[in-house]
Amino acid sequence: MTTKRLRILVLTCSTRPGALGPAVGGWLTETLTPVAKGLDVDLVPVAIGDLDLPFLDEEEHPSTGVHHHEHTRRWSRIVDDADGFVFVTPEYNYGMPATLKNALDYLGPEWAWKPAGFVSYGHTSAGTRAVQHAKQVVTTLRLVPLGSTVAIRIADAMREDRFLPEARHADAAEGLLVELVRVAQALTPLRERERADAVEGPLPGSYARPLDPDDAGEVTVLQRCCWTEEALANDTLAIPALHETPEDVRTWLADWDTTGLWRDGRLLGMVRTRRAGDDLHIGRLAVAPDLRGLGVGRWLLRRAESAAEGCRRVVLFTGAASHRNLALYRQQGYVALPDAQEEGVVSLAKAVDPA
Repeated sequence: MTTKRLRILVLTCSTRPGALGPAVGGWLTETLTPVAKGLDVDLVPVAIGDLDLPFLDEEEHPSTGVHHHEHTRRWSRIVDDADGFVFVTPEYNYGMPATLKNALDYLGPEWAWKPAGFVSYGHTSAGTRAVQHAKQVVTTLRLVPLGSTVAIRIADAMREDRFLPEARHADAAEGLLVELVRVAQALTPLRERERADAVEGPLPGSYARPLDPDDAGEVTVLQRCCWTEEALANDTLAIPALHETPEDVRTWLADWDTTGLWRDGRLLGMVRTRRAGDDLHIGRLAVAPDLRGLGVGRWLLRRAESAAEGCRRVVLFTGAASHRNLALYRQQGYVALPDAQEEGVVSLAKAVDPA
């Protein structure tokens, strides 16, 4: 699973002039900032009133992801970049504000498989009826509402016209953020499957997507698992993949086009490609040891070769004693080159069909 820092949107929902919402949102962000730092997450405060969202005015259905107006595209980017949400909402007539309902209705896939926490405020019910109303809507959008909430009775939190919640409210807010982060992390595989650049993989429930520097931790673990066997087979520890630090991996992930195969948050396999003149270089083809023999390596190799359009040949190399690898490459049409890069290494190439 990617090690990218989670981004949590704190959305202040009331737009009424003089409303208490900005004070509640400001208190919440200030209270949670130290906790967020410890959890390695970013809090992003946003007020619906600053988004300039008119009453829903998009012609296309939100589920299409087609947005014609700039205010919708801006809102879509903000929500799509977030990994979870805290809605700071009052209660209006037993329900959530129309501004929140409108903001929710603007979008579709951008909300999916992300956790939603609620901080409500009001009089008799402390805003809890607004939360119950909102939960019916957010679940339809495939948001996942938390069990933890923060409910503030205005009479308990005001001190001489100042918003000063009690310590129990701060404790509840911290608990909400901790739960939000845990659920956001658990839902990451579901969110990744919805990415536009994700494709179905060769194993049930698997999917492939491009890897980036934030995936360095998982790539490092996979390399250590796979190239330990290579070291034993070739009787050498002089294999770069065994000695790379996560920072080394981050560096080459930024330079190579790398595909990773995932399932349930686990990196199952990977392969990287890079063009050099008329050649496409393929490297770091790796499959988790417990998944060998299931066709994963062949699938990753074919996917890497699909990037060879316009190239003269595909080039790769492996250890001279890596018999499993050599058998796979020869089955796929690769032949050994006479000019080995170094002792104990076999370089192989395959011509690219111009058709």
